[in-house]
Amino acid sequence: MSVRVENINKEIIEWAIIRNGNSLEEFYAQNPAVESWTKGEKFPTVKQLESFTHKVHVPFGYMFLPSPPEENIPLPFFRTALKTNTNKVSLNVYHTIQIIQDRQDWLIEYLEELDSPDLDFVGKYDINDDFRKIVSDIRNVLQLGLDWAGKHNNWEEALAHLTNKIEEAGIIVTFNGIVGTNTRRVIDVNECRGFVLVNKKAPFLFINSTDAKAAQMFTLIHELAHVWLGKSAGFDNQNLLPANDPVEILCDKVAAEFLVPEVYFLQKWETIQDIKSLSRIFKVSPIVIGRRALDLKLINLKQFLAFYNNYMADFKQKKESQGPGGDFYATAKKRVSVRFAAFVDSAVKDNKLLYRDAYKLTNMKGDTYNTFVTQYLY
Repeated sequence: MSVRVENINKEIIEWAIIRNGNSLEEFYAQNPAVESWTKGEKFPTVKQLESFTHKVHVPFGYMFLPSPPEENIPLPFFRTALKTNTNKVSLNVYHTIQIIQDRQDWLIEYLEELDSPDLDFVGKYDINDDFRKIVSDIRNVLQLGLDWAGKHNNWEEALAHLTNKIEEAGIIVTFNGIVGTNTRRVIDVNECRGFVLVNKKAPFLFINSTDAKAAQMFTLIHELAHVWLGKSAGFDNQNLLPANDPVEILCDKVAAEFLVPEVYFLQKWETIQDIKSLSRIFKVSPIVIGRRALDLKLINLKQFLAFYNNYMADFKQKKESQGPGGDFYATAKKRVSVRFAAFVDSAVKDNKLLYRDAYKLTNMKGDTYNTFVTQYLY
């Protein structure tokens, strides 16, 4: 005989439904049995209650709390359209931050065991420092000259090279557009373009890979600036514009100057005022060029937004026509980070981490994990 759970807390049930992004009315229409639990008409079996918690993505134990738990993210989240930041995000973003934070917590502990030194550039500057000084130091740490991007065939190659240099400096970079490996749980780029969790030993950068690669490079350097300022944060950067916050504005200046140095851009603009041509010269995306022209008052906001919206509309159309696909292991390298995966693999081989924990940290299991670390990691 199935065991039934009688101490059902209506407040917890309804909190879990709303937290998952559902309206109570629609959820109850599709799941009338759950509504009957809240009315005390029926009691669920343990299996039914477990099924409910999987559907709304909450731990089973939450069902027995006296009241809903407080769930705040460990960083400010900046919105371009808002005057203040928030610590409330959607469930998909919240769970993604949890995944990255769990990885960071493990890596910090592992690096401490290895007596790894702190990264001296983390928090090296503050809001009062000139953005050019910060840019110069970032270039120095990454060992990238002013013309580094010009050595690549296109800006996509430049982005890949930039990511590698950032990881070589000791920073973990992850690209993902879903929660873990759950393709049904997409991270909305309109809510989250990325976030950064700053730490002296193991800073983590997260880039929303559902965003156009054209915008990802700018987001990556924006987040890198946060590391140099020692400030964790998340952001939506709507229309590739920062929130009205001093730190966000400074990070944007750093990103713009790093990718498109002002002195060289103005020289080129005198003879070339075509955004696509300049994009090929500087090896950054056209929207980054458009954004730089806006910064330097060479075009106005209306012109930039018109260009940006057209570009992103084209990107969306092309993406939809391509459909799903891609190499799983190539994607996994970006979702997990090659640097992070190497630490996990090393810990497993040194008997400092169980395979079961390695699977959890990398979102891969069994043969998939083994194939990844033996054939694709090194």
